[in-house]
Amino acid sequence: MQQNLPDKKAMAEMLDGYGFGRIQSVAEAPQPWAPNTSGRRDVLVAAGRRKYIVRFEAARPEVDLRREVDLQIFLNKNGFPCPQPLPDRNSRHLKSVGDEVVVAYRHIDGRVRNSEDLTHAQIENIGKSLAELHVIGKGYKKGIDSRFSYARVAESYGQIRNGLPPYFKKIKRTFDEEVEYLGGYLEGKLPKGVIHGEMLDEGILLKGERLVGILNFGAACRGKLIYDLACAINAVCFIKGAYDLKRFETLIAGYEQVRTLSLAEWDAFPNELRFSALRFSIAFLVDLARRPDAEDCLAAITEERVGQKDPEAAVTRKMIGFEKYLARLQILRRERDGGMEPLLLAMATGYDYRRYQKVKATTRAAKAIK
Repeated sequence: MQQNLPDKKAMAEMLDGYGFGRIQSVAEAPQPWAPNTSGRRDVLVAAGRRKYIVRFEAARPEVDLRREVDLQIFLNKNGFPCPQPLPDRNSRHLKSVGDEVVVAYRHIDGRVRNSEDLTHAQIENIGKSLAELHVIGKGYKKGIDSRFSYARVAESYGQIRNGLPPYFKKIKRTFDEEVEYLGGYLEGKLPKGVIHGEMLDEGILLKGERLVGILNFGAACRGKLIYDLACAINAVCFIKGAYDLKRFETLIAGYEQVRTLSLAEWDAFPNELRFSALRFSIAFLVDLARRPDAEDCLAAITEERVGQKDPEAAVTRKMIGFEKYLARLQILRRERDGGMEPLLLAMATGYDYRRYQKVKATTRAAKAIK
């Protein structure tokens, strides 16, 4: 869907006070800067010798957007590769323009690769960067509530459950059973901190083998670190309809270069993978079920007609997203084949007790020195 873009003169007036220099061009931001999100538009601006992304937010409350910007500022100061919010001459990072809130970012030169096209070196760097986020995030003291608690996901499903059509009976039974099971078996006493929340391949910028940027921090919050890792595994370790063990091992190897998983996290891994798949399945389903054309969208899914009619790109993306994460959930529940058994064995034997004890001893020694 094409955006209504400001012309160069209007953009220059909006950005007056940022010191960007003369506006040379204004264009629609390329993917993945412009996600399929209602109420948001991203514009690519060339000014002086640099490029910038100017983000216009109409739907999210300003306080919510400010939390995201504050976290990005903190991460940038600590060397983490994420979008850098730029202040104006009065040190303000957010600016109101009509009914929208504007944030300006320095453009990151990189490209997205589909998960199936990722190399093992890139996957290792994704794992390493996620661990760096978790370690750096320990120093972030501002409040940022959890968005992905079991209670919230279960409540979200409950709000649309009874309105699902009769032909969703089998899918509804899967969700009912999973909500009941995870309600009793999700472990709460696990390491927590700042998590990305949506570590998907579509928000990872690469330059060669290097990871140069992680985007889309709108879902960032405090939560279980192992849940965030589970989201990344579901995103990049599932190809051609099955979990890929080599990719899983590569991602974990990259992660543990920076942060070692505890025994409790290894034990919780299978259920966190299931919860991640459930959460994304329900999120896509809720979005579709609340649309005016919900009946057509849901029928297209069950009749395997996704993409044939293409009501609009954002809707088709949600349909495909629902199908993808439902497939993951069905494999994790052993309702269909798809590489689950090798993954379970890897999780059962992945904990390196001696290495973890060494890390604990090093941590205690560092605290004693302080």
